[in-house]
Amino acid sequence: MKNITLLLLVFVLSFSTTRAQESVAREWNETLLSAIRLDFARPTVHARNLFHTSIAMYDSWAIFDTTAETVFLGKVFGGYNCAFNGITTPTDVAAARHEMMSYAMYRLLTHRFANSPNPGTTQQLFDDHFSSLGYDSSFTSTDYSIGSYAALGNYLAQELIAFGLQDGANEQGGYANVYYTPSNTPLIMQSGYYDDMNDMQDPNRWQPLSFDTFIDQSGNVYPVDTPSFLSPEWGAVTPFCLKPTDLDILNDGFDCYVYNDPGPPAYIQNSNEDGFDDPYKWNFSLVASWSSHLDPDDPTLIDISPASIGNIDFASLPTTFEEYKVFYDFMEGGDPSPGYTVNPSTGLPYTPQMVKRGDYGRILAEFWADGPDSETPPGHWFTILNYVTDHPELEKRIGGVGPIVDDLEWDVKSYLALGGSVHDCAVNIWGIKGYYDYVRPVSAIRYMAWKGQSSDMSLPSYDPHGLPLIPGRIELIEAGDPLAGSGDENVGKIKIYAWKGPDYISDPETDIAHVDWILGTRWWPYQRPSFVSPPFAGYLSGHSTFSRAAAETLTLFTGDAYFPGGMGVFDADQNQFLVFEEGPSQNIELQWATYKDASDQCSLSRIWGGIHPPIDDIRGRIIGNKIGVEAYNLATQYFNGTLNTQEQEFETSSIRLYPVPFKEELHVSHNFSGTLQLSLYSLDGKQILDTTVTNNGPTSLSLNNLSTGVYVAKFIDANNHIVDVKKIVKN
Repeated sequence: MKNITLLLLVFVLSFSTTRAQESVAREWNETLLSAIRLDFARPTVHARNLFHTSIAMYDSWAIFDTTAETVFLGKVFGGYNCAFNGITTPTDVAAARHEMMSYAMYRLLTHRFANSPNPGTTQQLFDDHFSSLGYDSSFTSTDYSIGSYAALGNYLAQELIAFGLQDGANEQGGYANVYYTPSNTPLIMQSGYYDDMNDMQDPNRWQPLSFDTFIDQSGNVYPVDTPSFLSPEWGAVTPFCLKPTDLDILNDGFDCYVYNDPGPPAYIQNSNEDGFDDPYKWNFSLVASWSSHLDPDDPTLIDISPASIGNIDFASLPTTFEEYKVFYDFMEGGDPSPGYTVNPSTGLPYTPQMVKRGDYGRILAEFWADGPDSETPPGHWFTILNYVTDHPELEKRIGGVGPIVDDLEWDVKSYLALGGSVHDCAVNIWGIKGYYDYVRPVSAIRYMAWKGQSSDMSLPSYDPHGLPLIPGRIELIEAGDPLAGSGDENVGKIKIYAWKGPDYISDPETDIAHVDWILGTRWWPYQRPSFVSPPFAGYLSGHSTFSRAAAETLTLFTGDAYFPGGMGVFDADQNQFLVFEEGPSQNIELQWATYKDASDQCSLSRIWGGIHPPIDDIRGRIIGNKIGVEAYNLATQYFNGTLNTQEQEFETSSIRLYPVPFKEELHVSHNFSGTLQLSLYSLDGKQILDTTVTNNGPTSLSLNNLSTGVYVAKFIDANNHIVDVKKIVKN
């Protein structure tokens, strides 16, 4: 029997050690991660849960610190005012923090997981841990004026819950979509059924998938067989470090809040015999090509140690199509990473580890996919952080400098920085996903295979939307081919050399699908047949963005690019690790010299897993890099009590535009010091007004020549900061 508990992704250390007594913050974080593993696989929702609980724990610590500033308690955060009238200084600060933090976490988690698919089990986790700490769940008072730190914890949780009900996540509506509708009808994924893709109305857009039973990435059975797009409107959620200057409000049937707009992905072209030179076709054909690597019978051996893998220079990431074709090895897989000469911790060379590429690709696809029974990508990086925290060679100095701090301070500060980082990745990337609504490989590859080939008009099945012909990877079926069919009905159709898919696995304990030529319309990602692909658009990759941001945050927080000891590891045991087929065929240890190496490996895993093409990956890494740095920098301002108070004042200031809707005149007033620049844009991005607005009373703007419709007003201060964005309507 396979040891499924391995898939909880608890890192196996390469040395034996007994973990010291954990801080109360660590205990509650582990409890949260356990609850996430039981919940639906909702990376956006759980990134938010991880961040909001990190605020609760950090503020419970910071409120009793003479230097640090709270994030939420006693502040205006994201326009929400959490009032705080102060509390008596405790005689035992450690006990007060412990009590306040525990009550805040218990109340907040109880609320957030009340509607999880396993509410009884999840609540029992919270009850058991809370009672083990000696606290009374029947104490629900929020009146901290009597000096009760338990009441203050309850109050903080109450306010975070109230904040969450108005932060743009639509928590009160079960996080359901309000405006988004898919452009394509569902692709039917029942075993043995293969659609002819007549229902693919737009090959550039995301397509829902329909199942007999959909089992999500956490192993939960969904209440519907065609899951809807998860969180396409998430860009409107209140962020931590994302800047208004990086925000665009774009419209694709509804207002999409898009930070750090990467521009459009690669859309399909009418190739005119240059199919391989069409970026869309090249991107998705590469995914199909890498699928051919997923066979343990393939004798190809590769060194997966830091001696040969890792050390990609961020400046070398591709930006043009020609650079993409050089960066990714289309036929053999992987990237041009050079590896490292020596381990900087030991001064010795890294030991090579030669393994089968077919095992390596399969392990990566499953390990970084975060399922089943895992904590989703944001939580996965919290398990990595906790693994690093437990390493005996780690010195707990914030940013790698200054004094060694105690366990609680290290935990609450690292959780805030990482929580803010992954939270804002979710806001940023799902805003992009909702706007660009880009297709997944399973739909794109099957669609193009159904169309035919786009390489040669003189050959059968030519279509400008077909797949490019690539010898050894994508070919035409000829008479006499094993795939031709009993009546040659498949002659002239597309075949792909790839992983054969779940139809070839009867018993996952013993069976392996292997790689062979298959009909192109039957191509599968390396995933379970009850899951296939995440239920949301591909562009950009959440995994690439979460991982790069987390890697940047951990690098800055620890003050070292390298894992402690110069290497992080995870053991995948022979014939124990893989879930939906037998494997791996040998014991394998995943190894990373740096956090960024782990992040880059995660990015490649999504290509081998059939989930993302390169175009989804690189731009996600770039945005993740930016968010990781900005989240850490903002967190340190809270740690050091140096937060820019002017930015906080902006949140309490008001701007009025009236009447809305207006007909001829629009009146504007504000209470900022000095003047604001007002820019008015149409929904297609054209600027139609640029003027200044004083604070000496309302400014009247004559807009009678403006066409009826919806417009966006941006207000910019003297420091060129966007202080507000508002939507107005002209009748």
